[in-house]
Amino acid sequence: MSEREMEEARVLNGLDRRLAFWTAAILLVFALFYFLSPVLAPFLAGLALGYLLDPVADRLQTLGLSRLGASFVILTVFVVLTATIVLLVAPVLTRQFSEFLESLPGYLTTLQGLLTRVSREATGDFMRSVYEKLGLPVSDASLDTQKYVNDLASEAARMGAAFLKSLVSGGAALVNMVSLVVITPVVAFYILLDWDDMVATLDQLTPPRYRDDVRAIARDIDRALAGFLRGQALVCLFLGLWYSIGLSLIGLNFGFLIGVSAGVLSFVPYVGSITAFVLSIIVALVQGWPDWRLPAMAVAVVSTGLFLDGNVLSPRLVGGSIGVHPVWLMFALLAAGSLFGFTGLLLAAPVAAALGVILRFAVRRYRQSALFLGPAAPGES
Repeated sequence: MSEREMEEARVLNGLDRRLAFWTAAILLVFALFYFLSPVLAPFLAGLALGYLLDPVADRLQTLGLSRLGASFVILTVFVVLTATIVLLVAPVLTRQFSEFLESLPGYLTTLQGLLTRVSREATGDFMRSVYEKLGLPVSDASLDTQKYVNDLASEAARMGAAFLKSLVSGGAALVNMVSLVVITPVVAFYILLDWDDMVATLDQLTPPRYRDDVRAIARDIDRALAGFLRGQALVCLFLGLWYSIGLSLIGLNFGFLIGVSAGVLSFVPYVGSITAFVLSIIVALVQGWPDWRLPAMAVAVVSTGLFLDGNVLSPRLVGGSIGVHPVWLMFALLAAGSLFGFTGLLLAAPVAAALGVILRFAVRRYRQSALFLGPAAPGES
């Protein structure tokens, strides 16, 4: 074996070992997230909160405060503001939520009746004439269509009631909510306190020959995550105010509850607006039937919010910081939600942003490599 062949073999063996190491590390992280996802939400929320407030702590340090003092001041102000907002909003949300649970069976029954009526009309004389013109059998088709619609409505009502019952009565949901409120500020405080030290430690643990590349990747990921997290937080605030105030002003039952819920869920792209659209249309149909003015106004409020989100808010506040095509982002949301539940939905967009930065770095390196730029080997066309 020639010296060149031996050198190529050593390079390939090194690549194989590194590939095996990183594959094992990724699989280990994946397994940890899969098994620990039910308890990770408050820690991830605290990490995100500490990351978002780190620039404020740095600014306070330049004004003369110690890191401990800056972290304490920031978390104190944040907790006071959050508690004030919750105390102002909680009574209205609690009342509307309890009324929503009480009204849910009646709403589902009314909705099923409306769907039955619509299906009966849709399979009436008009559809019979259409079937006759197409030369299709009439008697069985109309009955089967109505039966399918009724079965679908019954199944949707049963699943919705079961979901809400488990959401309210489940002890795990209550424990997770309490842990989210209690643990998140504590985690955020320690993240703020030790952020610079953690970054410096990771930097020192990076091999010197890779340090410049890792720093460049970390800076790009930092810009992507900061732009997404801070921008999306402002989007959530605006959409929550828009939906809650708008739906309340048109007289929609539970409009404030729907709007606040949609604003919170808007941190996961598309989820909040879709939730507001579906819930507001269902409530407006049941509440305003047979008058179509209330459903039309609900559609106008939500559609305006969707337009502002897609054409004004997200482009200006979030922009292209995440660097991921919307189709891939939707896939990441569905896949992460299916694998890891709510924790996966929280992680999907930031992880997609980080992976996008790493992939673009890998593509740039590939286009600069001898494999891409080098001459063709003998015998290759």
